[in-house]
Amino acid sequence: MFEFDPYSPAVDAEPFALYRILREEHPCFWSEPAQMWVLSRYDDIVTALSDWKTYSSARGNLMTELPGRAGATLGTTDPPRHDRLRGLIQHAFMRRNLEGLAMPMRAIARECAEALDGRPQFDFIEDFASKFTVRVLFAALGLPLGDEATVRDKAVLMVQSDPQTRAKGPQHIAAYEWMTEYAAKVIAERRRDPQDDLISHFSAAEIDGDRLDEREVLLTTTTLIMAGIESLGGFMAMLGLNLADHDQARDTVVANPAVLPDAIEESLRFNTSAQRFRRCLQRDIELHGMAVRAGQFVCLAYGSGNRDDRRFPQPDVYDIERKPRGHLGFGSGVHACLGAAIARMATKIAFEEFLKVLPRFGRASQPLQWMPSSTFRSPLQLVLERI
Repeated sequence: MFEFDPYSPAVDAEPFALYRILREEHPCFWSEPAQMWVLSRYDDIVTALSDWKTYSSARGNLMTELPGRAGATLGTTDPPRHDRLRGLIQHAFMRRNLEGLAMPMRAIARECAEALDGRPQFDFIEDFASKFTVRVLFAALGLPLGDEATVRDKAVLMVQSDPQTRAKGPQHIAAYEWMTEYAAKVIAERRRDPQDDLISHFSAAEIDGDRLDEREVLLTTTTLIMAGIESLGGFMAMLGLNLADHDQARDTVVANPAVLPDAIEESLRFNTSAQRFRRCLQRDIELHGMAVRAGQFVCLAYGSGNRDDRRFPQPDVYDIERKPRGHLGFGSGVHACLGAAIARMATKIAFEEFLKVLPRFGRASQPLQWMPSSTFRSPLQLVLERI
């Protein structure tokens, strides 16, 4: 009898064969361990993401939600509240000229890459991707220098979950509480002394007299720290993994850096770090012959939709010439990732500088250990070596 537990470490280690069975044989599958339905086909996922009246985010969008987030953040609200939050947050992004971050990003990436020069082996995540993403995030948000290592450790814990209990453990809750207190202190400082950073602009953002309240600024800041460190860092790790495992693609990108954006989009499709998010049904529906009831949770398996051959021919082939329009690496619908543009820009700049220093690399022989997270999928370490 087929089983699928989205909280299982075995699923993180190798989800794609299971996704294929789900798509072909169980497109609307009840996962007893998770107590939720699993949607695995591209069209079903896109439909759910566009129909917020049926598939609500207001009870949380992470597979294991953090306390106090559901119904209060950009990712855990439905319109019209979501539209108000998105407008105000987007206004803050526009005030902080993100294009102006390009030069500092490149300087950070160059410094992180040059630190690897001469090293025959290194951990791509610890020694490059995390250092780069944390420093860029600190520059964009205006977080005080010196806290980088602690903030990264807490953010990574926040997105993890306990595979046994299928819930957040005490260490994950404690990390979230620490991050909330930390962000509150920085926000208070920025209110006293505004700067040209995102936290200052979140506090000041105003449209027709409407502003984010104190809790909204706090939750937006903590969510952005979590997403900025784990989502961007995790995706960069997966792109590094894909290029290490596909030497022809790596060599093509090195020879012609202009195709790097195509490699980024294909990695977002082929091996997205954003694997699974959840919604809550607001009305009874029937889908693929299954009765799905209001109040039940639904897992939207982005990683499976991105490998659906109904949408992407030869989906298990990593092809940087594919140009996969409509992939789910940044979601879709009203909850499409607000930071997609800056994530693309940061990843492109980071890999341009990395590949200048390390044009030929491969993966070391030790097996990958995956982060215990029911939502995101990325390795805890990625040991690369020069070729």
